[in-house]
Amino acid sequence: MYRNKLIAAAALVVLTGMTLPALAQDAKDPVIARIDGVEVTQSDLNLAMDNLDPQLAQLPDEQKKLAALSTVIDAKLIAEKARAEKLQDTAEFKNRLEFIIDRELHNAYFKKHVVDTITDADVKARYDAEIAKLPPVEEVRARHILVKTEDEAKTVLKELGEGKDFAELAKIKSTDPNKSDGGDLGYFKKGMMVPEFEKAAFEMNKGDVSKAPIKTQFGFHVIKVEDKRNAPPPEFDQVKEQVKQIVLRDKYMEVLKTSKSAAKIEIDDPALKKLYDETNAQPAK
Repeated sequence: MYRNKLIAAAALVVLTGMTLPALAQDAKDPVIARIDGVEVTQSDLNLAMDNLDPQLAQLPDEQKKLAALSTVIDAKLIAEKARAEKLQDTAEFKNRLEFIIDRELHNAYFKKHVVDTITDADVKARYDAEIAKLPPVEEVRARHILVKTEDEAKTVLKELGEGKDFAELAKIKSTDPNKSDGGDLGYFKKGMMVPEFEKAAFEMNKGDVSKAPIKTQFGFHVIKVEDKRNAPPPEFDQVKEQVKQIVLRDKYMEVLKTSKSAAKIEIDDPALKKLYDETNAQPAK
């Protein structure tokens, strides 16, 4: 159901948006700064940069580094004051720390068993499967000549009947901004043009010129259908990242389903339990 899909998608976005610490190699992890003798390394800085506020993340690299370094220094300075007050020993802090550890372990598992297992071949296979399910969608490629009055349109039709070239006549007589392209509108699907124009274009055959002027809110049109075809699907490279997110979501949902089926989950709040059970009983789509 729709609600289940939203919850799953939101969970995936939020959880995968939380970054994991970079694995530092000693030889490539230089010291950037020291705070009362405590070293701040490049990996500390990288982690802070990865977790910058989205607005700060848009800054130029040098300003971003400065913002990240300031974050690390401020955090370490205040953390020392917190340790002096033994805030790390409070129940509230321990609960929060446990939650953060669980979240980061979730992310590490997600990366190892979902993200790192998906190949380009997996994404391409899913793309091919989705494309195969798409129904054919007809497209028309047409030219038009737009004029203000019906009489002008009839004159255009007369000149076309005398053998004048449609594209050249469009350049001379059309009032549409695309007149310089010979009135070429390119390919369009149903729903992209005003109804009167669309109806006429889709009822015509390739090579046809409208037999009478077509009136719309813009004026009077003379239409020529250049081609009709089924719309080609989007190229793989255009939608690769979107398809990858679908594959990630489905793999993640498989991992969750397996984990939940092997666990005993008890929820004491009756209302919350009802909502949880209803949501998890519905297939994600």
